[in-house]
Amino acid sequence: MSLWIVVGGQFGSEGKGKISAFITQHEDIDVCIRCGGPNSGHSFVNEHGQTIVLRQLPTGFVNPKTRLLIPAGALIDPAVLKQEIDFLSLSHERIGIDRKSFIIEERDRKQEQALGLRERLSSTLCGVGAAQARRVLRGEDARLAKDAITEHPWMATYLSDVSDELNTALDKGKRALIEGTQGFGLSLYHSNFYPRTTSRDTTAAGFLSEVGISPLRVTEVVVVFRTFPIRVSGKQAGPLNDEITWEELQKESGYPYSIEEHTTVTNKVRRVARFDWDLSRRAIEINRPTHIAINGLDLLNFRNRGVSEIDCLSPEAMSFIADLQVQSSSRLSYLGTGPKLDDTFCIVKGLGQDHSAMTAAV
Repeated sequence: MSLWIVVGGQFGSEGKGKISAFITQHEDIDVCIRCGGPNSGHSFVNEHGQTIVLRQLPTGFVNPKTRLLIPAGALIDPAVLKQEIDFLSLSHERIGIDRKSFIIEERDRKQEQALGLRERLSSTLCGVGAAQARRVLRGEDARLAKDAITEHPWMATYLSDVSDELNTALDKGKRALIEGTQGFGLSLYHSNFYPRTTSRDTTAAGFLSEVGISPLRVTEVVVVFRTFPIRVSGKQAGPLNDEITWEELQKESGYPYSIEEHTTVTNKVRRVARFDWDLSRRAIEINRPTHIAINGLDLLNFRNRGVSEIDCLSPEAMSFIADLQVQSSSRLSYLGTGPKLDDTFCIVKGLGQDHSAMTAAV
């Protein structure tokens, strides 16, 4: 039995989806649960060069044996979810939607627009915050997934009790992974940037609450960082320490082409900055990871792009890894050298290469 939680350590887009997919494949995960709502996308590039973007389903779909679940704490846009199921051609046996997950409605999107949330907070206007508020207010018109099957009859075959299903799976010795959403720096409760945050907690503890599972069942916590953190566009989204331009980063890294990134949902240019060590220490303190994942080693030096062995990394990457190892006091287990799922490798004994070899290398 094992239960993994994957958490973002910055402001989202750290590569949680890619790391979750990698672990699901390499640890042969039986059950994968995706928290959150459709206001953030998890993505990776597959072996065919196709970018896969998911806003509701977990990226654990890459393992054909893995059961995919959406927990009670999630907020669902039925149209987005149905589109993803159809796009991936997933059979109904693989998917479970908790009966108590909450349904986002058109009025939620209109409410966020009327409140000017995009102008005030760079909201994606997906209706997640407004729906969450309706859920808390517990009005008679609030609808859970079990109440929405008249309007969305296709959902009926997927309804499940995710907490019970996960607990039962763990009792039987199966392996599970909870794929968190967004990043620690956006936590409604624990970020230092309130009110420039998202509408939920984004810590490992918060995700356990959404799923309905005891913290005593957790065996592994993975906090994911990227070498150059990003935030969505607009100063109204919140501060980003030591911000730089994409042009500066391209020049420093030696990338031969533009590396400007856009947000998954709104397609706006992201802001980028140098690594925030204070934020990373806080994320580690609260989430207490057993493993650290770092993506974007290719942004330190283009020669790292696609590298799959630690001994082949550039001196800049090796220095960064050594500093992160010291600062985190956690096992640095997963390294990412590009956007492809294959641009990820493991360096810890029992999960891949021998950890002692990595320690000696850095």
